[in-house]
Amino acid sequence: FCRTRRETKDVASKLIDDGYNADALHGDLSQAQRDIVMEKFRVKHLQLLIATDVAARGLDVNSLTHVINYKLPDQAENYTHRSGRTGRAGKEGISIALINNREKNALKPIEKKIGKKFIQKQVPNGREICENQLFKLIERVKDVSVNEQQIESYIESIDAQLKDISREDLIKRFVSIEFNKFLSYYEGAADLNGDDSRERRRSSDENFTRFYINLGKMDGLNPAKLMGLINENLSKRDIEIGQIEILKSFSFFEIDKAYADKVLQGFEHAEFGGRAVIVEITKKPKGGRSRSGRGGFGGGRKSRDNNRSGGGGYKGNRSSSRSGGKKGGFGGSKRSRR
Repeated sequence: FCRTRRETKDVASKLIDDGYNADALHGDLSQAQRDIVMEKFRVKHLQLLIATDVAARGLDVNSLTHVINYKLPDQAENYTHRSGRTGRAGKEGISIALINNREKNALKPIEKKIGKKFIQKQVPNGREICENQLFKLIERVKDVSVNEQQIESYIESIDAQLKDISREDLIKRFVSIEFNKFLSYYEGAADLNGDDSRERRRSSDENFTRFYINLGKMDGLNPAKLMGLINENLSKRDIEIGQIEILKSFSFFEIDKAYADKVLQGFEHAEFGGRAVIVEITKKPKGGRSRSGRGGFGGGRKSRDNNRSGGGGYKGNRSSSRSGGKKGGFGGSKRSRR
């Protein structure tokens, strides 16, 4: 949602230039043009619909996952109308507001109106976006249906051409085909978050070690269960835990750096729901966001009897609880899409 027709057109145009399937809904459209845009959105030919409050009146679309407030509405009541579009037919969704420091006070009347508090989050940087896209690609590869009958006649020829390429090199080339162009797009990306988080970021990096774990939401993992898993596999129960981030198929958590080796040892033979658990040391992206800095949810640290969530991304050069070795990373500082 944007406030003005001009803003709506500009945002839609920039998204289209960035490769998104987007369109705008505003007062300059005729009824016929409006109907065409809405039909494309309903049948999911559009990823994003950019609209003004007036143009979106009467908009009836089910199964919306996100409403994004590019600019906050002038009236608190309009925020309710905007965000309520994700809650049709008993379903849930997420409403996001993109604001700067000067707009923070504008949240208070909205919070009073809706009876809920906003949860402040950091804007993901380019590297984190690339990492998420990478793992989504891997998930698609894992889940793809293979037509054995159609591909069988090509397997022998393909195998002959690839036989001299190692498994590791084949994976690298496969990832590069999909991501070289995407990664270059984000090169030199600026951090869109504020600078007053730098000191906290420095403190976090100095006192905590960040870990990757091969479990996520699809495995039934949540912050409480991750806490329980840590308690179960470490004999010492008063170790300080930092930020936790639960993603779809993997997660991250921070532990007092003095106990990093004990964490790796404790998870060597760990299981969760019958699945072997892999825990590895990882690092935050260089110049990336700090999940405990401004724009994140709260500050400080939690003990192992509490939990919290934050942001962050995967980085290579990890020490594993199982292999103890090093793995190549997927890196690069990139440009964030707004």
